[in-house]
Amino acid sequence: MATAVAASSFVSRSYGHEVASGLNSKASQMKFRCMKHSGLRSLNIIDDLQVKTMASKLATSRQAGRNGFRSQNGPSLMIVCGVGLNILFVGTEVAPWSKTGGLGDVLGGLPPALAANGHRVMTIAPRYDQYKDAWDTDVVIELKVGDKIEKVRFFHCHKRGVDRVFVDHPWFLAKVWGKTQSKIYGPRTGEDYQDNQLRFSLLCQAALEAPRILNLNSNKYFSGPYGEDVVFVANDWHTSLIPCYLKTMYKPKGMYKSAKVVFCIHNIAYQGRFAFEDFGLLNLPAQFKSSFDFIDGYNKPVRGRKINWMKAGILESDMVLTVSPHYAQELVSGEDKGVELDNIIRKTGIKGIVNGMDVQEWNPLTDKYIGVKYDASTVMDAKPLLKEALQAEVGLPVDRNIPVIGFIGRLEEQKGSDILAAAIPHFIKENVQIIVLGTGKKPMEKQLEQLEILYPEKARGVAKFNIPLAHMIIAGADFILIPSRFEPCGLIQLHAMRYGTV
Repeated sequence: MATAVAASSFVSRSYGHEVASGLNSKASQMKFRCMKHSGLRSLNIIDDLQVKTMASKLATSRQAGRNGFRSQNGPSLMIVCGVGLNILFVGTEVAPWSKTGGLGDVLGGLPPALAANGHRVMTIAPRYDQYKDAWDTDVVIELKVGDKIEKVRFFHCHKRGVDRVFVDHPWFLAKVWGKTQSKIYGPRTGEDYQDNQLRFSLLCQAALEAPRILNLNSNKYFSGPYGEDVVFVANDWHTSLIPCYLKTMYKPKGMYKSAKVVFCIHNIAYQGRFAFEDFGLLNLPAQFKSSFDFIDGYNKPVRGRKINWMKAGILESDMVLTVSPHYAQELVSGEDKGVELDNIIRKTGIKGIVNGMDVQEWNPLTDKYIGVKYDASTVMDAKPLLKEALQAEVGLPVDRNIPVIGFIGRLEEQKGSDILAAAIPHFIKENVQIIVLGTGKKPMEKQLEQLEILYPEKARGVAKFNIPLAHMIIAGADFILIPSRFEPCGLIQLHAMRYGTV
């Protein structure tokens, strides 16, 4: 611990000149505040680290000023698009309200970045819970889903320049609401709800109505409905019906004449394959059957001929995207990586754009979940402190000299959870600790929870959704382990690099 001691009664004048001059004036003020707290106090290592970080941040700010733009949390040069678009992201997940993986992160973080560039942006997702920040718009519509008429309400909030719209219906709220312990796609991981086709047909139809009927005025730059001159960004198989309904329900009536649909593949392993007889549930004309028609060699969900939602989404959309250039190459490289849609994607073409992360949430200088803030200039001082905090949080022996390995992810074969479980007994004999955080298949969750029993001084397994602990692991671990069999992009890697974790 540093030994600098000061009394507030005599430092104020002697510090006055230093506070008023030099590059480090703000850092000096901060140091001054630390020292005069309660009259006398020793500066500790965290105080020194904060002073260093503040000085580094201030230096960056001053340099940015010389370069002609203003910096707050680092350089922030705003680029405004010449012609703003009306962009609507539609998906089954949107962080922080709902999330099982990267899809939720992207719909949470990308829309604010586009809004900052001058676009008007909306996200549309199901209302799975009683979200305290989303209010009822009092807009109710009726939609034909299957052979019934369903009433749908819209809830809304405006956050970080984005209209967050939630589709309210018992198929979402009653099934998934926190008290049921159910998941977004099924009662438990690996098991789907039997009515998922109806649930996501309703979501797609509601998404097509939202820009026409919701009169939103929360944005100081835009007001009123979005209208029909829009771009829909449909994400993964659940939203594949958007281009189909657009072509059958709206364009023949002269509506959405200039609207476009971009279909984004986040993970081609999940395609929405169902019995061919289920095509009738979608209320689409027979001309679309060929776009859905699919035959594979598997017996799930039925043997033989099927419908494939993702195939239709790819074929009927105006453009196909995926989450990285390398994944775009993989998807057309062969049947195994393209999961039997490689020939379809080669026909339509595909463009890969690397996922971004939400730099407001994932910023070690401002992260609300970690006790010590840091940047590149103070990372070597901060990491040992954060490691000790992480060890204490999960109940492992606190020792900054022990290497800590972290794993954060879904517990399933794609993420290599089984590979990790098989590897741990081989390396746990070394001077090392491992912390595993994730939810997924029940056998893997039970295996995870056994870690603490088998290796009480070296391992911890946490089988629950825990955002604060995820941030603490990213910041406090020495290494992040990623044993994925395949990874379309990999946001965990981006987070780890930003936090100085190998």
